[in-house]
Amino acid sequence: MTFFVARRYQAIAFAFAAVAAWLDVAPSGAQPRPEGGDLSIELIDPEVLRVCADPRNLPLSNDKGEGYENKIAELLAAKLQKRLAYTFFPQATGFFRMTLGAHRCDVVMGYPQGDDLVQGTNPYMRTAYAMVAKSGSGLEGVSTLSDPRLKDKHIGVVAATPPATNIAVNGLMGNAKPYPLMVDTRIDSSAEAMIADIASGVVDVGVLWGPMAGYHAKRANPPLHVTPLVKETSGPRLAYRIGMGVRAADQNWKRLLNRFIQDNQAEINTILLGYGVPLLDDNDRPISAQTSVPKQP
Repeated sequence: MTFFVARRYQAIAFAFAAVAAWLDVAPSGAQPRPEGGDLSIELIDPEVLRVCADPRNLPLSNDKGEGYENKIAELLAAKLQKRLAYTFFPQATGFFRMTLGAHRCDVVMGYPQGDDLVQGTNPYMRTAYAMVAKSGSGLEGVSTLSDPRLKDKHIGVVAATPPATNIAVNGLMGNAKPYPLMVDTRIDSSAEAMIADIASGVVDVGVLWGPMAGYHAKRANPPLHVTPLVKETSGPRLAYRIGMGVRAADQNWKRLLNRFIQDNQAEINTILLGYGVPLLDDNDRPISAQTSVPKQP
């Protein structure tokens, strides 16, 4: 988340290498600036929206602007009438220190509520780890890791992520295939490797962070079945709210981002659903592009 439940979705796959680059993109379809003055005075450059991002971590972001975080950033830049620029750095140890903390950029587009590395905005999505299986495998109806149908199955899981605990609690680790959490995303992807193993039959099912599961399952040929794990009764929680991350002192900037999320939730949902992200409401029901994610007080 995919960091984040093991430091960000990733669950999202990460790298230790430190690579920083800049990419400028001109926004289109500019909208009037927010009423009540420009709250973005805390930005490094008030005329530029500088985003901290991973250069190779689809479906979240990449240096070609192809991820959903890239598209949300483009929408934000257009609404604020600002030029969009990126500071790219692998989602690994030191990411926040070398980007947001070093004042090289002003916002991380995906940040889990409940983490305290930086200050979070209101959430713009709620999603969960999900099970991925072949259609017709007889496992599409499995919705919890305690299901007896999994007892003799080979299960793929990213090591050190929350569902790995649930797999162990249910006595399934003996047949599990772990995939590394920390990888160099420039050359490797645990999510892609797991999806390939499901397709080839090396593993029967896989458990991935929801955005990763939905995106890669949708692109598989034939597409794979995705079931969000929202019925677990033990182990760590597997559903999370995701907002944006800013520096602790940037209160005005946070308020502006909260306003953007509130005013553009339907369009944000449309972007996320286009990438196959399994969006959930507070009652764990799937939501559509026209449904706003409930905000906590």
